[in-house]
Amino acid sequence: MMKPTMKLGIFMMPVHPLHRSATETLREDREAVILADKLGFHDAFVGEHLTDKAENITNSMLFLATLIHSTERIKLATGTSNLSQMHPVLIAAQAAMFDHLSEGRFILGVSPGALVSDAEAIGIFEEDRNKMFGEAIDVILAIWEREPPYDIELPNNRFKVSTRRTLHLETGVGIMPKPYQKPRPEIVGTVVAPFSKGVVAMGQRDFHPLSANFLLPQWLPSHWANYAEGKQKAGVKPDPAEWRVARTVFVADDDKVAARYGRDDPNSPYRFYYRQLQTKLTKAGRHVVFKERVDQPDHELTEDFVLDRLCIHGTVNKVVDEILKLRERVGHFGELVYAGMDWVDPALAKRSMELMATEVMPRINAAIGATSLPQR
Repeated sequence: MMKPTMKLGIFMMPVHPLHRSATETLREDREAVILADKLGFHDAFVGEHLTDKAENITNSMLFLATLIHSTERIKLATGTSNLSQMHPVLIAAQAAMFDHLSEGRFILGVSPGALVSDAEAIGIFEEDRNKMFGEAIDVILAIWEREPPYDIELPNNRFKVSTRRTLHLETGVGIMPKPYQKPRPEIVGTVVAPFSKGVVAMGQRDFHPLSANFLLPQWLPSHWANYAEGKQKAGVKPDPAEWRVARTVFVADDDKVAARYGRDDPNSPYRFYYRQLQTKLTKAGRHVVFKERVDQPDHELTEDFVLDRLCIHGTVNKVVDEILKLRERVGHFGELVYAGMDWVDPALAKRSMELMATEVMPRINAAIGATSLPQR
C-alpha cells in the first residue's frame, strides 16, 4: 500500500493595506501565483469580493484567466466563486470556457458569498444566500449533465433554465458549453464554521472541503468527521486525500527574522491580516473560529492570542515540526494550503514560499512516509 503524501497549495484572499493601489497589488498577486507554479505548488485558490478595498480581486475567474498562459502546471482555482451573486447560467458557461482555455487546469471553488456589503450592493442583503447557493450549484451541475434545451426546473429552486423556445441545433444557438474535464472539474468548498453541516453535503456530492486557515486547530477534526459522514451516506469510503487544510505559515532562514516578520513587528503582514479578519468576523458575529471554546469571552481574543494559535513561523525545522504536530492532532489530510499575504517585504515573502516548497514539504513527506497514523 502506498504511503499517503501531502500536496502543497496556496490560498490568496488576498488582504492588502488600504493605501496600496489596485494596479500594484494585482501585479503582486499575479507574481505570487507565477512563483507558486515555478516552485511546484499543486494549486492556487484566489478569492473575490465586490466591495472590499483590502480584498480587491472582484472576479477570481477573470483574474485567474490572466495566468493561464503565464503558468505551466499549477491548477487555477476560484477561491471562491460567490454563487449568490451571479445567475448559475453565467457561472456554468464561464467555468466551462475557463476549463477549456486552461485545458483542465481548473478547480471550481464555490461559496455563497459571505461579505454583507457585497450583498447590500447588489440588492440581496435580505435574501437567504445559503439557499441561493444551494439552488445555484444544483443548476450548474444540471446544465453540465443535460443536453439542450435543458428544461431545468428543480423543486423549490428559483432558477429556471431552458433554451427550448430559441434552440436551433443546426447553427448551435441555444447550446451551452460543457467543461473540458469529464464529467466536470473538481468542486471545492471553503469551510469556516466549526461543525459545519455543509461539509456533510459536500461528502454526499463529492465536493471537496478546504478548511480555512483562520480556524483554530481543535475545530478541524469536526470538518473531517462531517465530510466522512457525508461520504458514508453516499456509500463511498471517505478519502483523506480529498481534504485540504489551509494554514498561515511564514518560513525564514533565521528564527529572529521569522518571529519579527511573522508576528512581532507592528507592520507584519501576518499581524495586519489577522487584525483585518478578526475585525470583520467579529462584526459579522462569526468570530467563534478564533475561540478555544464556544463560551470563551471575547476580550480574551487579543491579537497576540490569535497569532500565537494561528500563525506558524520559524526556520524550516520548526515549521516542519509544527505541521507534523498539526497532522498528529487532526489526522491525515491531502493538501496543506499555504495562506498568501501582502508582500510587505517581497524578498522575505518569496523566500518563505521557496523554503516551503523546496525544504519544508519534502521533509514533511519523508516523515509521513516513515510513519503511519491510525487508519481512519
